[in-house]
Amino acid sequence: MTRGALLVAGTTSDAGKSVVTAGLCRWLARRGVRVAPFKAQNMSLNSAVTLDGAEIGRAQAMQAAAAGVEPEAAMNPVLLKPGSDHSSQVVVLGRPWAEVDAVTYRTHKSALLDISLESLADLRRRYDVVICEGAGSPAEINLRATDIANMGLARAAELPVLVVGDINPGGVFAGLFGTVALLSREDQALVAGFVINKFRGDLSLLQPGLEMLQQLTGRPTYGVLPWTEGLELDVEDSLGLSVPIAPVPPLGADVLRVSVVRLPRLSNWTDVDALRSEPGVLVRFATTSEELADADLVVLPGTRATVADLAWLRERGLDVVLARRAAEGRPVLGICGGYQMLGRSILDDVESGRGSVRGLGLLPVRTHFRHRKVLARPAGSFGEHPVTTAYEIHHGVVEVDGGAPMFEPGEGCRSGAVSGTVWHGALESDGVRRALLAEVAEACGRQWVPGTVAFEDVRQRRLDVLGDLVADHLDTAAVLALLDGGAPQGLPFVPPGAP
Repeated sequence: MTRGALLVAGTTSDAGKSVVTAGLCRWLARRGVRVAPFKAQNMSLNSAVTLDGAEIGRAQAMQAAAAGVEPEAAMNPVLLKPGSDHSSQVVVLGRPWAEVDAVTYRTHKSALLDISLESLADLRRRYDVVICEGAGSPAEINLRATDIANMGLARAAELPVLVVGDINPGGVFAGLFGTVALLSREDQALVAGFVINKFRGDLSLLQPGLEMLQQLTGRPTYGVLPWTEGLELDVEDSLGLSVPIAPVPPLGADVLRVSVVRLPRLSNWTDVDALRSEPGVLVRFATTSEELADADLVVLPGTRATVADLAWLRERGLDVVLARRAAEGRPVLGICGGYQMLGRSILDDVESGRGSVRGLGLLPVRTHFRHRKVLARPAGSFGEHPVTTAYEIHHGVVEVDGGAPMFEPGEGCRSGAVSGTVWHGALESDGVRRALLAEVAEACGRQWVPGTVAFEDVRQRRLDVLGDLVADHLDTAAVLALLDGGAPQGLPFVPPGAP
């Protein structure tokens, strides 16, 4: 196969670009193709750390797993991590690069496009195929001039483009047609066709619409992916957190209820994916005291804005709920930023610039934010259970003055029913997760029985489902033709075009 590439764009955020990209990677890998994912610019608070200590978007790490290759910085050369409504940390090739606002970021776009194109070219030299994922929508007409992730990338690298639309909320035909019609003639020449995602019902009822869409645009629909339950692992967009997820049926008499505080800037919420893979564990994201009151375990997750989210937590009285739980011996777990909140104080002249801030005082620790970001893949143990899946992403350095370590050798802190760690991903280690949940069950008097299926097997099965969706529901011969020959010649212009 030639060293081809294509771009998966979408009508909106959460249209399904990430899962279609992962599905294409899985399908190609199963055909023996050496394939890599790529996203030039990603805005997400859900990230991962590569083996060499680079930070990239979590979706690209998931897509690399689908492709059966190790994730690397070149797969996501630019990562934006919002710290407020007006500023973001820019991570370039896996390392912190600058703090910018929307206006100043635009001045860096030319240099970042060059970096992205170099990364894509590097991947194309080393892999048979690169499946690129766009960001948001390619029809953001106010951003097109400085776009580096959608048609700006496609034009510069001559990539054929598939546009994905989510039919579930309605309006998919308007979204697909409007996306093409708002692009310039030159951009439209690269848009080969469409993919419809999350369809429920009789496909024959949709067929007339597909035919009319082709008549209007001169472009075919490459496939219709059916609505499929159970694809929630590694969700990157926090929009996905609003979708309720049914728990795996319990093996024992009781269910464990886990409430995860949905902080405004919560990050790496995929830490709890492994919890909800266990039988009889109900995980829900919570913002009120009532939603925390009956939980067997409360998780205070990571955040990109520790001090600001701590203030939000206090404004809602959640600090009172957490203090009451600690006093009653009811389990609380803090991860990274959540762990920092649980301590006595936070000294932050880096993220918020607020200086010294009082913490919740539930753990004997203090946090001092440093300019150098810690990016690591540590290992240790939780009792007799090895931790092999952890990673660190933080500016805050935690100093412990009491309690007991959560992990050996000497990481984290436990005091009474309250625990904290800077290690993301530790719960993906099966023995660690089940031992922790067994402690929660004992503390709450629940008759809960752990599962026996490895979390990595759960993830691989779900990636296989994505590959099956592509194999069974896309015109794969037409996709291969795009990879071999690029966008078809002579695609018609759809007026009015870009303003």
